Amino acid sequence: MQNSNIFLQQGDPSTATSKWAANLLKECAKAISDKDSAKIQHTLWMLNELASPYGDCEQKAASYFLQALFCKVTESGGRSYRTLVSAAEKSHSFESARKVILKFQEVSPWTTFGHVASNTAILEAFEGETNLHIIDISNTYCTQWPTLLESLATRSDETPRLKLSAVVVAGGSGGSVMKEIGQRMEKFARLMGVPFEFNVIGINSNLSELREEEFGVREDEAVAVNCVGALRRVGFQRREEFVQMIRSLRPRVVTIVEEEADFSSNREDFFGCFEECLRFYGMFFEMLEESFAPTSNERLMLERECSRSILSLLACEEDCHDQCAERREKGVQWCKRLTHSFAAASFSEDAVDDVKALLKRYQAGWSVLPAAGDASGLFLTWKEEPVVWASAWKP
Repeated sequence: MQNSNIFLQQGDPSTATSKWAANLLKECAKAISDKDSAKIQHTLWMLNELASPYGDCEQKAASYFLQALFCKVTESGGRSYRTLVSAAEKSHSFESARKVILKFQEVSPWTTFGHVASNTAILEAFEGETNLHIIDISNTYCTQWPTLLESLATRSDETPRLKLSAVVVAGGSGGSVMKEIGQRMEKFARLMGVPFEFNVIGINSNLSELREEEFGVREDEAVAVNCVGALRRVGFQRREEFVQMIRSLRPRVVTIVEEEADFSSNREDFFGCFEECLRFYGMFFEMLEESFAPTSNERLMLERECSRSILSLLACEEDCHDQCAERREKGVQWCKRLTHSFAAASFSEDAVDDVKALLKRYQAGWSVLPAAGDASGLFLTWKEEPVVWASAWKP
């Protein structure tokens, strides 16, 4: 397994949520929703006095949400978001991305959970096939694939040929590092003895632009489509169309991993969206605080990335939501949409065992639960709260 990372190498915080930040932020958001200018001014002033991006979990949450609430009040969300993204892209490099991703995977199963579950489902769907094509529509910089390459290299029958098509939004930070990632992937595949082809599929701005013909799928290829953190980046009105595009690729399996939050059904209700945003990112900030050292630069970069998402969700104008807001939906909502085109495929006992073995590498508080009711798949839970959903689908 070591080889898998070869190509990326005020108050007492324990009472944390004496909850002053959550209570004060909710009070401010309610005042904004009610257009109560006196209370808005008062609560913004109090938050500004108490918040700090370098403090404890409460102070950080207050700081990042304060920024979004201030931009909401001043109608400066779109401009501020674009400024923050531009600044982040200027400081972005392969090395900085590599360090953040590897450190996050080291201290938390937030991303590795989906990788392990999806890889097992993909390998099972590819059993006996010799000409494989994975279409990777994700935001994970290919960190998922070294482990899968190792598994293919040790297959008892003939080592298959693998083509990997990675989707990248042109002009974003992903495009600046994908070339180097591709070279490292090719080198690692040679080391493993797996015949390998790496393709980058560039799109101008939005995943909904993707079309079947861009992937060059051949008749003799067994196809898997891997969507990790991808569906939420498709404009809300284009999601049915996007699922149909995936179906047109005639995949053996589709693997989907999404964070368990609902920022879509309440998108017209500012206070409802704010509460869900505070619930989800509050858990995320708490998880980061318990997983990383206080002085971790990687933690700070992850928190700043979250702050941009919070800003886009709460303060960007409606006409730019499709460009900047990642409108998450919960597993049960995705399932309702996906069942129009695919059938849910249960994860095997081997997949569940692989995930459970993964979680033993991390601190207490993480567990895996099968989805129930109208949802299918698996949930990664943090302190019994579902935070990430993984599922597999077949035509």
